[in-house]
Amino acid sequence: MRIALCQMTASTDPKQNLAEVQDHVRRAAREGARLAVLPEAAMVRFGASLGAVAEPLDGPWAEGVRAVARETGVTVVAGMFTPADGGRVANTLLATGPGVEESYDKIHLYDAFGFRESDTIAAGSRVVTIDVDGVRVGLATCYDLRFPELFRAHADAGATVSVLPASWAAGPGKRAQWDLLVRARALDATVWVAAVDQSAPDPEVDPEAPTKTPSGVGHSALIGPDGTVRAQLGAVPDLLVGEVDAEEALRVRRAVAVLDNRRL
Repeated sequence: MRIALCQMTASTDPKQNLAEVQDHVRRAAREGARLAVLPEAAMVRFGASLGAVAEPLDGPWAEGVRAVARETGVTVVAGMFTPADGGRVANTLLATGPGVEESYDKIHLYDAFGFRESDTIAAGSRVVTIDVDGVRVGLATCYDLRFPELFRAHADAGATVSVLPASWAAGPGKRAQWDLLVRARALDATVWVAAVDQSAPDPEVDPEAPTKTPSGVGHSALIGPDGTVRAQLGAVPDLLVGEVDAEEALRVRRAVAVLDNRRL
């Protein structure tokens, strides 16, 4: 299956961001991708008033994503914000395309490095997988990357691919942690990992310098089920299309049976 990693920098304008998402999906379709993955917060960047722009899954932003999925025949996964109880919002991945209509609310909220996502966002609780061209794909978001049990839950549900839209925060050591963790999660669960980050708002700024909000450092990557980096982008907006082979994940599982050998 051909998968497109669509690295973009979201603004505070959902309409502008929707147009950029649609452009990425059309480019992905022209390159033969069957699944296009956009970053976390593709709808609107962190730092904006999320409650003011959050929309339900049948709202105009999500419908705009569905429209380009129908137009191209590509399944799309994109990060948005949906209303939640108590005046908060959910950090939601919309997954939509041929035979696919699903959503995932981020389970692990980014209460770390001085940022408190849980002040404005309600946590999800449901492990979600989708099927694209006969390949089962697990959904995860950004800070979920630090929790290997979610990726193992994807594998337990039959997934051979996990997609991870992100808006990874800059700061000391954070880029190195991103590179390490995307490879580690592939090895933990023997899955392909397609990690799609927001591109850095200013690629000239030192990624070691912390920011007030998680705005992205780029370097989206496609990782094989053996933990090797198959392809990776830089810091700027870009598109990466690569092949994922579900059978390779099964071969790796036969060779390194970490899922079968678990004791805890």
